Amino acid sequence: MIELIEFVENAETEEEEGDTLTLPYDQRQKRRQRVRLDSGCEAAILLSRGCSLVEGDCLRSSDGFHVRVRAAAESVSSVRSEDPLRLARACYHLGNRHVSLQVGAGWLRYQPDHVLDDMLRGLGLIVIHEMASFEPERGAYHEHGHSHSHSHSHSRDVQPDHTHPSDHGYPRESSHEGRVGGSLAPDGNPT
Repeated sequence: MIELIEFVENAETEEEEGDTLTLPYDQRQKRRQRVRLDSGCEAAILLSRGCSLVEGDCLRSSDGFHVRVRAAAESVSSVRSEDPLRLARACYHLGNRHVSLQVGAGWLRYQPDHVLDDMLRGLGLIVIHEMASFEPERGAYHEHGHSHSHSHSHSRDVQPDHTHPSDHGYPRESSHEGRVGGSLAPDGNPT
């Protein structure tokens, strides 16, 4: 059995592919599992850290054999609309429910759920059930090895002189208590 122990995100290999592995979304979330490659060979995915596999990712064995991941067609609920406001509302309500969601130009897709389907129909959208690959958004903070934190310790007599590139344009709700000569207004700006 081939043991696939290394993950390469969206790998671009120049070598000839060893094999392919076609999996539905839920199976692409598991870091340890026994699978059957598209060629029929048995393999084990034995990754040391959690990751979400997407179309084009590559798994490698210790001897260099590599397997390209493919997203299987599976049952999904899809919504298409030429009205961007309706799609934005649908995304808002689905996101509010932490639904994994694939978003494209003029359409969105999620795993079938009759309650969600009815909710979107109530927003005036047409929901269809179809077989398609499902590649939901990975999330705003997805990046392998990325930490989304930074220290906020400052000397009490020194005004902090740094930027926060990860604040995404939103004011911080915490204040720098050691700031000399001022505080923050409710909008996050210095007073």
